[in-house]
Amino acid sequence: MKIEEIRSKTDTELDFDMGNMKKELFDLRFKTATSGVQSTAQIRNLRRSIARIQTVLHERSLGIRGQEAKE
Repeated sequence: MKIEEIRSKTDTELDFDMGNMKKELFDLRFKTATSGVQSTAQIRNLRRSIARIQTVLHERSLGIRGQEAKE
């Protein structure tokens, strides 16, 4: 997920997306441990997307970069 996409969403949408991504990440880690996944880059991309969402949510909570919480 691109940063522009993330910044355009509301806080509730970001929370929902982050929950789905965390669930998907758990599933991928489980598959990797049991049977192996062909594309390990997917795990890295999910982790980075989750980090981007957390960063934007934190910036909004602190009021950094002129971003207010979007309800």
